[in-house]
Amino acid sequence: MSNIPLAGRRVLVTRAAHQAGKLSDGLRAEGAEPVEVPVLEIAPPDNFEPLDRSLRQLNTYEWLIVTSANTVHALVERAAELNVGIGKCVTLKVAAIGAGTAAEARGSGFNVSLIPESYVAEALVEALETHAKGKKILLARASVARDVIPDALRAAGAIVEVVDAYQNRMPKNAPEQLRNAIAAGLDGATFTSSSSVSHLAHAASAAGLKFPFAGVPAISIGPVTSKTLRAAGWQPAIEATRSDVPGLIEATVHLLGRHSSGRPPARS
Repeated sequence: MSNIPLAGRRVLVTRAAHQAGKLSDGLRAEGAEPVEVPVLEIAPPDNFEPLDRSLRQLNTYEWLIVTSANTVHALVERAAELNVGIGKCVTLKVAAIGAGTAAEARGSGFNVSLIPESYVAEALVEALETHAKGKKILLARASVARDVIPDALRAAGAIVEVVDAYQNRMPKNAPEQLRNAIAAGLDGATFTSSSSVSHLAHAASAAGLKFPFAGVPAISIGPVTSKTLRAAGWQPAIEATRSDVPGLIEATVHLLGRHSSGRPPARS
């Protein structure tokens, strides 16, 4: 038997195709076979006007909140199309959820001033609300996102504007890819966001598959994703102690590693 902890394990990766590499590479390094079925793809917002207006007046905000690397990419790309120099807004402070998001923001010229200890919306609110009263804050995010951040910051006295920077949608070939993945067997399924849960459920419905998948443990990146899984009737088998990709890989090894106790049995 191999000493590589995830040798022979087939693990579902549901991230968007352009983001799957880090998770898949990390799982592969532990011996797993990543089964990539992207259930999300990034698309422009239905209406660019609110985003364009905010970008053109970016220097009027005191804080910008970005919740994902996708948000940063969307802002940078749209700003370039509008010929708006985002790096010139030296007084704009940026609050970023997650180290990866912060790294993308810094690399794009933003002044990242705040990263909450936990990579969830509630932690960002807790860290920012003491600075929020009377401040003009821009929250750029995916469409159909939770309203935890704007509601809490408005209650703290902030002036919050929310704009859709992009939207998530399900790729057309996701149902067929998912049917093939299930037919070949899976030892676990990783989830990096609530959207990955809901979009996988939609893909399963389109593929004629029962959701959740019987006998496949769900591996969650954090508490918000776990809550969404439970709401969908899929109790997470494990939740990452750190809500990032390395933490998710560690959780997968802990659950499915061949030398770990309490792991689910291998596929027959």
